[in-house]
Amino acid sequence: MGYALNTTDDYHLHGLTSLGWELTLCNALFPKNSPCRGALLRDASFGEYLFRFLDKNIPLKRVKTVLEVGGGMGYLMRDLLTLAPHLQTTMADISPFLLQRQKESLAGFSVSFLETDFFKMPLPDLRAFDLVILNEVLGDFPTLAAESEPSLSADPAAARLSARIADFETTYGLRFAPAENINIGALEAVERLCRAGVPCIYLSEHSCESSFSDPSFPSMNFAPSGNPEKIPLKGHAEFTIKFSALEKVARAFSYEVLRGPYTDLLPVSFNDRVTAALRAPTPLSGRQEILRQFLYDLYKYEYLLLTLGTAGKG
Repeated sequence: MGYALNTTDDYHLHGLTSLGWELTLCNALFPKNSPCRGALLRDASFGEYLFRFLDKNIPLKRVKTVLEVGGGMGYLMRDLLTLAPHLQTTMADISPFLLQRQKESLAGFSVSFLETDFFKMPLPDLRAFDLVILNEVLGDFPTLAAESEPSLSADPAAARLSARIADFETTYGLRFAPAENINIGALEAVERLCRAGVPCIYLSEHSCESSFSDPSFPSMNFAPSGNPEKIPLKGHAEFTIKFSALEKVARAFSYEVLRGPYTDLLPVSFNDRVTAALRAPTPLSGRQEILRQFLYDLYKYEYLLLTLGTAGKG
């Protein structure tokens, strides 16, 4: 068994010119007239929901410095800074296109911007932050995709990352199946943040361990695969995340772990419009199609909130 390295770096550096076709949960909830807001218990943006969740569990008044990695269009941070203007914020992104969009969204706020690869940020720089946010970005990090034949690639990055599999198995007690895709970039990201001793770390992404089972909505049901799944997208591919592996890495560094489905953050309102969309074998309108995709993603996502020592105590 060999591995091929899946990376989105070239796409984000040179090919990305729009996020309009890649509807993240954050972007889906940003417009005030978004039909997705009607699927939740409260009419609010993603940033408002996340603010309440973080403030309940950290709380945010004790956080002074925050780093967001891969901040998309900047909508999440704009909401956080509106609700917590004391935060000293840095946005780090490999994409020049997205970093420019973030500057436009965050105009008027005092924010620092770094056009950089997160994996090249020195650990002392990461230690400067009380909170690091990686929201809907882990799937973009390098993944080792299992192949039936060993890869003949001479890519030094692929060779280095493949060599790290044994390190993670030995150090953190991880076990990878022979045909398992490995979220090596997500694992290294969590390891780096934990080595830096960042007090609070928030992570979220599509999960290969999530599930939805309700006999009332058979067309929406899905089971956990346990193996990171490839998501083909325009110009690149991403992979779902095995959160149990990230959790093991964090616990090895004595972090307290809060893990759960995204419905913890974004509780669903099972009103008539939502139940109709979920029960339909196929979408009956464009609005239903948007709602179904949003709800599927909502149940597919997981989050991790990692806190070190007393950082998470109220």
